[in-house]
Amino acid sequence: MTGGSPSSSEGRPRAPDGVPEGVLATIEAHLRQRELRREDLYQRARRLRRLAQGTMARLHSEGAAPADLAEIRRAMAETSDWLRREGRGDEPIALDAFQEAVEAVLLGTIVAGTPMPGPAELGVDPEPYLLGLGDVVGEVRRLTLDRLSHDDLPGAEASLALMERLTRALLRFDTTRAIVQLKPKQDTARALLERTRGEVVMARFLTRARPGGPGAPEDP
Repeated sequence: MTGGSPSSSEGRPRAPDGVPEGVLATIEAHLRQRELRREDLYQRARRLRRLAQGTMARLHSEGAAPADLAEIRRAMAETSDWLRREGRGDEPIALDAFQEAVEAVLLGTIVAGTPMPGPAELGVDPEPYLLGLGDVVGEVRRLTLDRLSHDDLPGAEASLALMERLTRALLRFDTTRAIVQLKPKQDTARALLERTRGEVVMARFLTRARPGGPGAPEDP
């Protein structure tokens, strides 16, 4: 019989050799570049966080720090721009740094008595802005206690009123934790406000009860 029967392998599709080497090399290069970008972002965030922390310490001890605050705002804008261009998907790495930078800038405006900027003016998203706003309530409490320690009751009362306004602003927002972890900040701000209010009320009572203080009974 001529022509014989075809082998069993004839007519079958050839098994693929696997993912092409060029594709694998491209993926490796992508991952290496992303690791480098993440390290770059980490260092940027670390510098911004340290600058914000140092600036807040100086604001409490020395007052206004315009040069430091200007540097924070410049670094925030640069990091935000870098994220939009290079760091899509890695934004959480910089969240804490943006949060502390917002806190420092807001504290700086409070100390200087200037209007508070919004997230667009700082070049950050609303989420880290709200977290920084939550933290600045605690910084205002520090200012209030410092004024109480210097027997500056009117100054402490003004700071308490600011705490109340900031807390009301923070409590205005009701959103899921999947978007921003705001609820813990709200709870903390509310608790700090109540504690500070009690301390200011006590200081007011002691001032009035002090001989010669406002509202104190006159000597017979």
